[in-house]
Amino acid sequence: MEGKLSFGRPMAGVFQPREHAKQSPARNHFVAATGEFVGTFMFLFFAYLGHSMSVATASDSGRTGGNSNSTIIYISMSYGLSLLVTAWALYRVSGGLFNPAVTLGLVITGQLPAIRGVIFFPTQILGGVVAAAVASVIIPGDIAVTQTTLADGMSKAQGVFLEMFLTAYLVFAILMLAAEKSKATFIAPIGIGLALFVAQIAGVHYTGASLNPARSFGPCVAAAKFQGYHWIYWVGPFLGAMIAGGYFHFVKFFNYYEANPGQDSAGGGFADDIDVAVRERQRIPSSSTA
Repeated sequence: MEGKLSFGRPMAGVFQPREHAKQSPARNHFVAATGEFVGTFMFLFFAYLGHSMSVATASDSGRTGGNSNSTIIYISMSYGLSLLVTAWALYRVSGGLFNPAVTLGLVITGQLPAIRGVIFFPTQILGGVVAAAVASVIIPGDIAVTQTTLADGMSKAQGVFLEMFLTAYLVFAILMLAAEKSKATFIAPIGIGLALFVAQIAGVHYTGASLNPARSFGPCVAAAKFQGYHWIYWVGPFLGAMIAGGYFHFVKFFNYYEANPGQDSAGGGFADDIDVAVRERQRIPSSSTA
């Protein structure tokens, strides 16, 4: 039949998605919201378990009384790898955000509709709370060890700015690797997970490296204990998301791909289209290959 490619009967065992005659925005928002809830729960549940295990089995502590270097690395791996796997598994369902600050960054850059951002925000917060609550009842020990706290000598202002820069790093990585399509988009979760891992190493000792209001809010609810400076784990990440979004708008406005063209070129359509556009604009003849 014209306009339809058929390969015969579907293979046994291959999932055949249901076809709906009419798109339903409400249904799509609902499915995406469930993906964000489940994804946030899975990401933080396994991260909290890894964090708790790292602290409970630590054989030493840092010279200043905090976590040792090895414990910080284990904690960082727990969050980074958990995000990597969970985002890779669920990005087709909801985009794999699992973080209100990331949601804000995508909304202000036009990568996510505002209505979906409004829907995602409470589902992500709820996912974090449920993850912390479940973790607190299935393993021994105090879930409070997973709370984000300021190190001795860290002021509230320092905490806000550190959380801001750490979150800006993560959000900008997400915008460039996942939201901005390229030949490497399909492996974006690897870069995103590594970005969180690096940010965790840099910030765990000083602020707990939240980068995510849902990540900090969940253990506080589960432990029924809020620090007086808990607000920094909301203000800092949201400021970071706005900084990342602002710079993303800046490089997009000035056509960043023209500044360093050909980075994805190897026969890929996306990169080739950019290269052609750049050559036409600069009136540079394309080189021929034998």
